[in-house]
Amino acid sequence: MALKAMDLFEAYEQNQLPMDEGYIVSSFFKPETTYSIYEVVSYSAIKDIYATSNGITFQTNGKKLFVLVEPPTYPEKSVEPYCRSQDFLVPFRFSETSIITAKNQSKVMFSKEPQQAISAFTVVRPAGMDFAFLFYSLPDVFESMEKFFAKTLNQEAGVSQLDAQKAAKEIGKLCAKTLTWPKDNE
Repeated sequence: MALKAMDLFEAYEQNQLPMDEGYIVSSFFKPETTYSIYEVVSYSAIKDIYATSNGITFQTNGKKLFVLVEPPTYPEKSVEPYCRSQDFLVPFRFSETSIITAKNQSKVMFSKEPQQAISAFTVVRPAGMDFAFLFYSLPDVFESMEKFFAKTLNQEAGVSQLDAQKAAKEIGKLCAKTLTWPKDNE
């Protein structure tokens, strides 16, 4: 059975990063809260890849989607995500997101369109509970990502199981629609 996903930094160290295409999901959890930021990056045709002091830099084009889980107790709910303090900042406006309000009043927000990372991007080395996973470009990659999001939104971000599944399904569809590369659509 083909490997579907693995820790990004482990894949780099074991020389198992695909150079043609892949999908990376990084998470950033805030201590003592369920405020969570996810970054989903797709890449294609790596020119170079190298470790830096704080992560791994990919010299290639990328497409990025952001997912934010905001707990009901977050004190700055009315502040646009791109205007928040550095630790809570997500580069989108409310008008640029789809928002799912969970039963417990947590909000799952995600980009409607990916941002382009032109020529290079860096994936920051995870700390604490954070993680960075590489998803291999297999026929069921978006189903794997959907299952992954359903589980982590529920277990790490505190979204109810039903709402986590609903959000994960929408995120999976969005990834399949917007993160693919031209050769995928031939």
